[in-house]
Amino acid sequence: MKVKPKGADEIMDIIQGGVTAAKGFEAAGVEAAIKYQNRKDMALIYSEAPCKAAGVFTSNMVKAAPVLWDKEVVAHSPAVHAVVVNAGIANACTGKEGYECCKKTAKAAAECLQISEDAVLVASTGVIGMQLPVDKIAAGVRQLAEKKKDTTEAGQEAAEAIMTTDTVSKQVAVTIEAGGKTVTIGGMCKGSGMIHPNMCTMLAFITSDIAISKELLQEALSEDVKDTFNMISVDGDTSTNDTLVILTNGLAGNPEITSKNEDYDKFREALNYINTTLAKKMAGDGEGATALFEAKVIHAKTKEDARVLSRSVISSNLTKAAIFGHDANLGRAFCALGYSGVEFDAGLVDLYLENDEKSLPVFQNGMMIDYSEEEATKILSSPEVRILADMKCGSAEASAWGCDLTFDYVKINADYRS
Repeated sequence: MKVKPKGADEIMDIIQGGVTAAKGFEAAGVEAAIKYQNRKDMALIYSEAPCKAAGVFTSNMVKAAPVLWDKEVVAHSPAVHAVVVNAGIANACTGKEGYECCKKTAKAAAECLQISEDAVLVASTGVIGMQLPVDKIAAGVRQLAEKKKDTTEAGQEAAEAIMTTDTVSKQVAVTIEAGGKTVTIGGMCKGSGMIHPNMCTMLAFITSDIAISKELLQEALSEDVKDTFNMISVDGDTSTNDTLVILTNGLAGNPEITSKNEDYDKFREALNYINTTLAKKMAGDGEGATALFEAKVIHAKTKEDARVLSRSVISSNLTKAAIFGHDANLGRAFCALGYSGVEFDAGLVDLYLENDEKSLPVFQNGMMIDYSEEEATKILSSPEVRILADMKCGSAEASAWGCDLTFDYVKINADYRS
């Protein structure tokens, strides 16, 4: 059943599925026993039709071998047909041997799928410093090629196979109308820890049957991450493997979008919905988290000021701990605004504690006011909690997303390798 996105107009419909929702895309997930036992740990996304590819990658100076491989493929390959992903071992800090593994993975996929090696993207997530078992990777690729299907179930299996400490798989898909044709955009991602805005965070893969130029595809993706994946944080750590890739095969049959027209605007809005949804799913599934934590800044001087301010609040460990403790200590959020580096008049700021049902003022004009601790506790007990900061100095706004900081975060990361 189609459902209208909350707050969206008539340009898109939410549909079931993820990376297999668009025409011509197949997927699979298998158990390759790379590091995990008795669970899926390798995934494939495949399009028989050639795809245009765009990507955004980690800003960490220490870049994993798959990131180096994918940057070359996205920049120089005439077409992309497949993405091979493994979970458990990140193939980061692995030198020439790690990069050689990317080549061997692409070669194995090329042989199985009858495509060229430079039409294969690779991605890895997991423990840093370990070498991938190439024989198991190659065997996994063969299983994936045999198992791939265009079903919703196949997309679900792929989404499950890329999980590490994630507690749930993460998918979304929508349709829009472009050039008189129905266009579908779907995506999946993984991410739960080592997440901090500096690009897009962890691994995300988007597929679409839209026809669009490579240049506009890359521009749309690069611009959109500024307000989506770059606006989330779980723990302040930027991964070595962060990868966001979008593939478009043109099978929707719409006239190719080569200029910033009405169809381009529709695509941009749909892409923003996909990216925002996936980003929030990652933030809400932060390691050990019990609540999705949003910081919304309104009436800031500039858009960039609003982004910086909201990111500072959701990155504050003290504020995150207060959310977990159901303690309306918004002085911590006020403090985070203050050290963000943005100049503002603290005597004008209002702070509100909110959920989907209620907005509770806690600070007005820079001073704490009387408020109901009982109401605050109710709001803080919600699965989604928002701190709204009204800066009263402009018209710009932005939202950032994170999660509370719990005892379980330490437990998970104290023995992550074992």
